[in-house]
Parts: sequence; C-alpha cells; structure tokens
Amino acid sequence: MNELNTPTKELQSSEAVRPDNKLRPGTRGRKRQRMHVSIGDRIISFITYVVYSIFAFLCVYPFYYIFINSISANDLSDKGKVLFWPLNIHFTNYVNVLKIPDLFNALKISVARTLVGTVLTVLFAAFLGYMFTKETMWGRKFWYRFVVVTMYFNAGIIPWFITMMNLGLTNNFWGYIWPVVVQPFYIVLCKTFVESTPKELQEAAEIDGAGTLTIFFKVMIPVIKPILATIAIFAAVTQWNSFQDTLLLVTDNKLFTLQFVLYQYINQANSLKGMINNSSGTVDLAASLAKAQTATSVRMTVTILVVTPIIMVYPIFQRFFVKGIMIGAVKG
Repeated sequence: MNELNTPTKELQSSEAVRPDNKLRPGTRGRKRQRMHVSIGDRIISFITYVVYSIFAFLCVYPFYYIFINSISANDLSDKGKVLFWPLNIHFTNYVNVLKIPDLFNALKISVARTLVGTVLTVLFAAFLGYMFTKETMWGRKFWYRFVVVTMYFNAGIIPWFITMMNLGLTNNFWGYIWPVVVQPFYIVLCKTFVESTPKELQEAAEIDGAGTLTIFFKVMIPVIKPILATIAIFAAVTQWNSFQDTLLLVTDNKLFTLQFVLYQYINQANSLKGMINNSSGTVDLAASLAKAQTATSVRMTVTILVVTPIIMVYPIFQRFFVKGIMIGAVKG
C-alpha cells in the first residue's frame, strides 16, 4: 500500500512545486463570481439607469430652478428666461427679504413652535400608542376607536375657532401646540409598531417590578425609535409650514410665525403695494422692496428660505424613516 501511494504523493508534491500550478489568492472566487451578462440584460440595465436618472433629475430640478431664479436678475427671472443656469448673479433678493420687519422674531416663533410641538406630539403619540396596546387599560377599545374616528370627522373652522377662543388659545403661543398634540394617524403608527415588538420585553420588566411609566421610558422608547423619528419628521414639517392657525388665532404681530410673515410679504409683493401697517416707516420700506423686486423673485426667494431648514433636518432622520413607515404600516 505504501508503494502504491508513493508515486501519487510524489506526483502531488511535484505539481504543487510547479510555478504554473500556484493558486493565486481569490482566483477561484473571481472565476466563480464572473457571470455572463447577455445583451438583453445590459439593455435592461441601461434603460433602468436612464429612467432613474431622469426621475432623479425631475426631483432635483425644481429646487435647482427655484434657487437659480432667486439669485438671477429679477427682470430676466420674471420673464422666464432663467432655466438651467443663473444669469447676472446677485444676492439682493435675500438681503431685501431679511429686511422685512419682525422677520427674526417670526423666525424664533417658528423654531420654538416646531421644537416644542414636535417633542410633545411625538411624546403623546408614543405614550397613547403604547397604552392602547395594554389589555389592562380601562375602556381601551372604546378610547382607541374614539381617537381614530376623529380622523374622518371635522367640526369645521367656526366651531374650532369658538372652542379655541373659549379655551383662551387666541393670541397665545400654546394655540400653536395643544390643538395638534394628539394626532390619530401618529397614534395608529405607534400602536402598530409597539405591537410588532416582542412582548417578552415588557413582561421581563414587569417581573422586575417596573411600572407603566418605567417600562415606557426605559424599555419601549429605545425600541420604537424608528417610528418616533418618522413621526418627528411629519410633525416638524407640519409645524414649520403651518400658517393658517396664525391667520385665524393670532392678531399680535409678536406671535406671527415666519411662514405667515413671508405669506403676507408675497401677497403684498404680488400687488406691488407696501406692507399695511400702522408704522409709516414700515410702509416706506415695504414699498421700496416691492419696487426693487418682482413677484417671481419674491416667491423664489421665500421658497428657498422656507424649505432649506427642513431639507437640512431630513437627512438626520432619513435612516429611520423607511423602516418606521414599513413596520408601522404592516398592521392596523
């Protein structure tokens, strides 16, 4: 047996010594990974890239178009001659918009209502969504259906305004916050997400003696971060872009939001009139700004100022966004 095996071993050893038979690291892996791509597959891939490139261009171009028109010559922008690159670049539009009276105070109000409103909305949605999953909650099904039914029925603006007035929420900063704290859609998302988490987590905490609030803040909040980030995006965008509540509830210019002030400015620029205000200096300033700008340049500049903060915040939460929506939409 040894004699029979000897030539084989010698042959194997001689083949291993030959330089031609040396295996390069990763050679076999690369050969296995190489796959023949047919012409049809290449055509389909090319068409896919072209279609998605066009789609990406259609998504990005409106923002690019608005920006280049905001920094181009106002007369050319008003005539629609600025299409693909800026012409006669200047930043006077932004300088003039920043001269609007009470603009920075309005910015502070908008930032404050966005931060406070988003935090409270997320907190209420998370807590109510969590509580509606507790079978021990008194009247759980009734209260959940009571909240959900408000998604389909609305009393109207006049009853809503009378209610806000009776609650003392007119000319009040909290008039921006309390009416939108409880959002049925966000509660449904949180409830569905909590139901998708393992119940063993809550049971283990209960065995250790943790109460409802302890379980909510220390166990559930870290677990449901994706859906909370998703709700935070929705709530922040809603708070930041809202101006109708200012129009209906607020008459004190110290509580005007940025969107409302810019909304007024756009309307006054469209009619080429000065800002209607008790101060004559304000009227003169607004009239001079209207003469220096066109309605198109004002709209473009204001759009960039309003959209930019949300565009900057969105990437922070984007990694949670898709996961939260997908999991929260599985069940209802």
